[in-house]
Amino acid sequence: MATTNLTAPPMAVPGYGKRTAPDQAPRSRGGFAHLPTREASIAAHIDRLPDGAAVDIKTLAKELPAYGQQAVASALKALSAAGHLRRVREIAGEGRTQWVTRSYFSRTARGDAWWEAFLAGSVAGDASGAAPQEPQAPPQRQPPSEYSPAYIALATLGCSDSRLTLSAAECASLEGLAAEWFTRGVTPLEFARILTTGLPGVIHCPGAFTRKRLIDRLPPQPLPASYAETQPPARWIMECTGCGIPGRP
Repeated sequence: MATTNLTAPPMAVPGYGKRTAPDQAPRSRGGFAHLPTREASIAAHIDRLPDGAAVDIKTLAKELPAYGQQAVASALKALSAAGHLRRVREIAGEGRTQWVTRSYFSRTARGDAWWEAFLAGSVAGDASGAAPQEPQAPPQRQPPSEYSPAYIALATLGCSDSRLTLSAAECASLEGLAAEWFTRGVTPLEFARILTTGLPGVIHCPGAFTRKRLIDRLPPQPLPASYAETQPPARWIMECTGCGIPGRP
């Protein structure tokens, strides 16, 4: 097990730190025995933190010197898959448009259906752990009859690189920008390659990161056929020194 820092834990900006899910099992020595050693150690550390404590990757790596940022990031993904953690992008308050990422932690592993019901407000009890009522199944959304090529390309970016896994809301928001790429002759394979090449190690906001790439790397409009016939073929094209893709940085 990793050695934790015994000083007071650093607190996040109010409203942005750890939020405890309701109706958890009592804390016990073997509460995370079903997890690998690294994940169990980090889960036990987060479980002991008070609500509002900072649980971002950098802070946890400082609090747990046995693990670096990459190890912490991998462990948090594993805890999410195991049902103990959910990082959720939400609107920051009424009448505002700023999106923030909040972290919900449950000592008791939960399935996807429970988390969806909890986040939709169908599970009673606040984030401090008040006793809930019987959870209700979230309303079933009817899928659209047809997705556009742009939406499909965005929704499948996570298959090329999991760091660009987007939510349904993010895909819908970015669909117009992506559609412009396809009007300029980009194929789905080229689209995925260009957007996933040269990614940083950790991406905290995949939606915002993808929006910036869609704007910054938008290909030029195709030249008219008459122009191509009068111009000599290009002899060379320089690669970007940052990402290695031919074209402007």
